[in-house]
Amino acid sequence: MANATKAEIEAGGSYLPTPVATPMAMVDGLDTPYYEGKERDELWVQYCAECSEHQWGPEWICHGCHSYDVEWRQVAPEGRIFSWERIWHPVHPDLAEAVPYVVVLIELPHADDIRMVGNLLGDPEEEIMIGTEVEAVFEHHPDHDPPYTLVQWSRK
Repeated sequence: MANATKAEIEAGGSYLPTPVATPMAMVDGLDTPYYEGKERDELWVQYCAECSEHQWGPEWICHGCHSYDVEWRQVAPEGRIFSWERIWHPVHPDLAEAVPYVVVLIELPHADDIRMVGNLLGDPEEEIMIGTEVEAVFEHHPDHDPPYTLVQWSRK
């Protein structure tokens, strides 16, 4: 069901074909809170207790002050489009039937404007404006072995 809408995802649909590789937490456990949060429809990112800044991607130390006092915090699953790309040439043969699709760089204003990458749900040929407000949509795949959840984005 390429180019699915938020309602279709919430009803159990999928935006793109089954992924080539199953998204899963790193073996060292660094990003486990992020993956566990997705299963509960929550967005979790790292926060440095030393300099009071959020960060993404996950690291053992703070990106800014290099403190080891990094913890995980839940943040609002909403943001705004910072940048985007409409994909016409898939990066993998399994995605050949899914083009075009839209990949967005989302800025999270409730988390120090850190940025995350994801897919934008809906019509991939619709006009896209920088600054458009979006919300996370958690696409669950409970029947996959192992089960996984993707974070997609939908216009508010």
